[in-house]
Amino acid sequence: PSFGFLFDIDGVLVRGKTPIPAARTAFRKLVNSQGQFLVPVVFVTNAGNCLRQEKAEQLSHLLGVPISQDQVMMSHSPLRMFKRYHEKCVLVSGQGPLLDIAQDLGFCQPITIDTLREKRPLLDAVDHDRRPNILVVNNSMTVSVLVVPTAVVLFGEPVRWETSLQLIIDVLLTSGYPGNPYEQENYPHIPVLACNMDLMWVAEAQSPRFGHGTFMVCLENIYKKITGKELKYEVLMGKPSRVTYQYAEHLIRAQALQRSWEQPIHTLYAVGGPATLSQDEEMDLSWENELASAAAAHCRSVLVCTGVYNPHAEVPLEPRDSVAETVFHGHRDFSFEPGLVEPDHIVPDVDAAVDLVFQLENFAP
Repeated sequence: PSFGFLFDIDGVLVRGKTPIPAARTAFRKLVNSQGQFLVPVVFVTNAGNCLRQEKAEQLSHLLGVPISQDQVMMSHSPLRMFKRYHEKCVLVSGQGPLLDIAQDLGFCQPITIDTLREKRPLLDAVDHDRRPNILVVNNSMTVSVLVVPTAVVLFGEPVRWETSLQLIIDVLLTSGYPGNPYEQENYPHIPVLACNMDLMWVAEAQSPRFGHGTFMVCLENIYKKITGKELKYEVLMGKPSRVTYQYAEHLIRAQALQRSWEQPIHTLYAVGGPATLSQDEEMDLSWENELASAAAAHCRSVLVCTGVYNPHAEVPLEPRDSVAETVFHGHRDFSFEPGLVEPDHIVPDVDAAVDLVFQLENFAP
């Protein structure tokens, strides 16, 4: 094969935890009688609340074909390349087994919001029922171990937004010393690395649900309201960022190499989302040195109509001209370009997507 598939999961293969019927049919066409894939396949998800091995096991059960963890790309997978942060103490935000995820990616000193809250109990004051007894706190503060995060990693939406928003702001405005007075002159703040910018995602509900992008909108606006300055990101990961697709291509090439397929991979088909969006390039892009130069000549988007995508919605010419149905939902730091949002192909579901690609590539399994 001279092509590979990048499959989205939510809205393409599942809705919440419910499989989309076309998914199993599609994947029966992608494997041989021994269960080996006939073309390189990577699952690209913006989820970040579990280990890739767990996601691979879920997908194997869902699709009825064996999926390895090397075929799964979580929103946080590119963090493996950011080795200069691996030895540093980093504050991690999200849910699920955060410490396991961070350590699997290479971080040696991760600290969670919950741990920071335990060490600085006076900081979390929104929920009156969770406010600590001041006398108990003052007696225990002397034994609290001083933790100094030097970067913040946003894995995904947390459960208690007010706690995470408060403590992340505290860390940013004190250069890692929450509990100290705010120092607004310390700008830019310590590095922030964020995974998954999805404003909304599709589950079993009739309308889309808040995603991590919504949490980021809150964080960005609170920071700007307090300081008058823009929150800066060291890197933004997850679809549709460039680093995500370059890392996914790296995994595609690794699969082809493992199977001893000698033909170069010329085209990638991103099933379920836009191939990429143009990113405002003020952030550090030294991660590019970690990857070989991209081999694929083309990345084509194949949108399916089982998820968030609405084929009947108009594409706004300018964000300021938008109304609710056509407003650009991408992240603040991504430029709106209608040409990049327009799909190369639109199909009803993932089974039709596989049929279309096989036809385009004249590929007969």
